[in-house]
Amino acid sequence: MKPALTSAQVAQLEADAEQRGTAIAELMENAGSALAAAALGRAAPEGRFVVVCGQGNNGGDGLVAARKLAQARRSVAVVVIGEPGKLKGEPRRNLERLRAAGVAAAATLEVTPAAGDAVIDALFGTGLNRAPQGQYAEAIERISGWRKTGATVISADLPSGLHTDTGRAFSPCVQADATISFGQLKLGQVLEPGASLCGQLEQADIGLPAPSGVLSDPAAFLLEESDARERVPIRAADSHKGEYGHVLLIAGSFGKTGAAALAGLAALRAGVGLASVAIRPQAMTAVMSHAAELMGIPLSGEGALRLADLDVLVGAAEGKRSLVIGPGIAVGDETSALLGALLRRCDLPCVLDADGLNAVRGELELLRQARAPLLLTPHPGEMARLLRRSTAEIQADRIAAVRALASGTNAVAVLKGARTLIGLPDGTVYVNPTGNPGMATAGTGDVLSGVCGALLAQGLAPADAAICGVFAHGLAGDLVSQRTGRAGLIASDLLAGLQEVWVRWRR
Repeated sequence: MKPALTSAQVAQLEADAEQRGTAIAELMENAGSALAAAALGRAAPEGRFVVVCGQGNNGGDGLVAARKLAQARRSVAVVVIGEPGKLKGEPRRNLERLRAAGVAAAATLEVTPAAGDAVIDALFGTGLNRAPQGQYAEAIERISGWRKTGATVISADLPSGLHTDTGRAFSPCVQADATISFGQLKLGQVLEPGASLCGQLEQADIGLPAPSGVLSDPAAFLLEESDARERVPIRAADSHKGEYGHVLLIAGSFGKTGAAALAGLAALRAGVGLASVAIRPQAMTAVMSHAAELMGIPLSGEGALRLADLDVLVGAAEGKRSLVIGPGIAVGDETSALLGALLRRCDLPCVLDADGLNAVRGELELLRQARAPLLLTPHPGEMARLLRRSTAEIQADRIAAVRALASGTNAVAVLKGARTLIGLPDGTVYVNPTGNPGMATAGTGDVLSGVCGALLAQGLAPADAAICGVFAHGLAGDLVSQRTGRAGLIASDLLAGLQEVWVRWRR
């Protein structure tokens, strides 16, 4: 996994580098050199270069890149927004070195790049916290226009207009073809829409220290495939189904039997030895018909889950290794009280999803009182109801939201969506890079809950089950979409995709 830093953490690393004797001049020289190399590798053999700089250190990086391109005998036009004469410190020194190399910097955008040319966006770095205005906004709009005519855009550290800590795009914001991250990754580069706006993301070592032992804030990491693969339980040659656990799914209701079936089948495809579904009798036949391997536990009566179901569910949990609660259940006046009582009496690790989360109705104390470890898997709407915020507020700062739920419940929280997040109670967050828009369809969340429940039943801790399950779930969707496309991908397609993942990860 790779660290992904906030703007404050980047400033910490830069200060630490200076204390260790690495001057800002050296960092800027290294950053500009990396930027120039990336631009040279992407422009046509006879392509020209346009470098658009701001007034800060990001602009200084661009000026170094322009000097390096000039030294490579390439045609370079340089624009400094806000007038070259206003530059200070290292950016001003690099402007003077650029002039000494025979390249003048203009204050206005009078160039017109074409196909085969490269534009270096060095307007804003990690410090931007509001929408670009005036000349800066105009410059970003011009860069966007040049890209539409065929020029390649390379951003220095971050596309200008992108918020470092949230991945939120101010208006306007550069859409880059490539972004060169100086040192460690930044959160804005790995969260959407920032990840898409960065284009091809590359890291360049510019001399900053490793973040370990330097950063004081909670850590965030971008997951890599090896992080998930190494957590897959290894199956011994002489093992039997009992060793891979039995998951109890409290799922499904009349009209929503598909949710229970998808979660149960996903648990089986994720390697659990046995899967049982607790459900009302009138809905059981429909669930069982989806797969002969699923077993059913009837809950007497009809309608929403209520306190009268408690003893049956506690009994059903005996001998099981994990619980999955929520996919497709009917919620009534007593469902919240039932879940609270069940979680206080049952010591099995539990995935709580969908209507299981909606039944909580924002009463996080109910989850804090749980006897066993919890893995919560809300989508943004469910997260909004849990935290009693709007969905727009959740999406505006997904990192803050997943941290709030994890710390507020002492549980592992998974905030689903583009770049699904995994939050731990100590503030650590993992960003998942797998998955695609084709998975934005009914039932894919039920598949994820089944996968995570299966991994819990096989002995993984909630954090490990979330990392392995979320990555595998997204990768399954990616592998399927490569064959079928994204439009029309349905949740049951992920079951076959999971099999492809396990083949790919065979150990």
